[in-house]
Amino acid sequence: MNGNRKIRVAVNGYGVIGKRVADAVARQDDMELAGVSDINADWRSRMVTQKGYRLFGAAKEQADLMREAGLDVSGTLEDLLAAADLVVDCTPKHVAAKNVEIYRQVGIKFIVQGGEKHTVTGHSFVAESSYVGALDRESTRVVSCNTTSIVRTLSALKNAGLLRRARGTLLRRATDPWESHLGGIMNTLVPEPEIPSHQGPDAKSVDSELDVVTMAVKVPETLAHLHYWAVQLTRPAEKEEVLEAFRSSSRIALIRMADGLTAINTVKELMADLGRPHDNLYEVALWSDMLKVEGDELFYGYMVDNQAIVIPETIDAIRALVGQIRDPNESIARTNTALGIGTIAKALGHQ
Repeated sequence: MNGNRKIRVAVNGYGVIGKRVADAVARQDDMELAGVSDINADWRSRMVTQKGYRLFGAAKEQADLMREAGLDVSGTLEDLLAAADLVVDCTPKHVAAKNVEIYRQVGIKFIVQGGEKHTVTGHSFVAESSYVGALDRESTRVVSCNTTSIVRTLSALKNAGLLRRARGTLLRRATDPWESHLGGIMNTLVPEPEIPSHQGPDAKSVDSELDVVTMAVKVPETLAHLHYWAVQLTRPAEKEEVLEAFRSSSRIALIRMADGLTAINTVKELMADLGRPHDNLYEVALWSDMLKVEGDELFYGYMVDNQAIVIPETIDAIRALVGQIRDPNESIARTNTALGIGTIAKALGHQ
């Protein structure tokens, strides 16, 4: 495509991730949102048109139902794909794998989310680790929220020459906040039935060199995930050296208990006060004053916003597939600026 023209992006599925991807695309100066496709004719689709986005039905049947509900519908998914250079599939788990056949028939580049298997695209994406490998590809898979955080943090240690092996325990939120009335767990903890849990092997789909094992348990809350990590370093190190390694990633935000950020709800409240849309925490929020180094052993904990962390990765994946920006650092910087990533340290007076 012409390097001077904006990338036309279609979003298929307007749920937790889809609405955030659509908003993020609309904020980029080198992209334009071609439209949003969905199956619902309720308040969610009304928000699409309320924001001035073009609305499409996933098929003629859904488009007709939307029109009957009084919605302004521009056509079907087929029409949307014809008007786009690339589609980001944000439909529920396993649905995207079926949609891939449509995208390949049309000949459009596509991105799926972490609910799908690595084999669907043959490439898994985290911007700081695998951007170059995604350049000019037909497709990629933006890995899950937890896997994104694992790759970000372990890559920072690896790039500093400090990472030997990592073992993590994940406390996973029960369900997304907006649908907690539909399911989830109460008064119990649900261990993932196998060790390692799937996040560790998934991180290796991005970087096969990572020596990582994860264990996970589902907990009765919906705000975010919480990780605890025990890492063996390549050598004894000082705490400040480790913190500098984490600071090397623009998508790791160092926070402190001493600032009153003593729980995941307080971090979400900070995001609201910063004016982030949907209170989005795009970064890994890692507690620097909790972090402990003993010789060649490192211990730390951090928070993962399951609804937001993959959004900047998706934006960078769009640029990588289209290939207009070849340098991952340039894309990451543009995405960060557009989404306000990097404002936490300044807001807390750490700069």
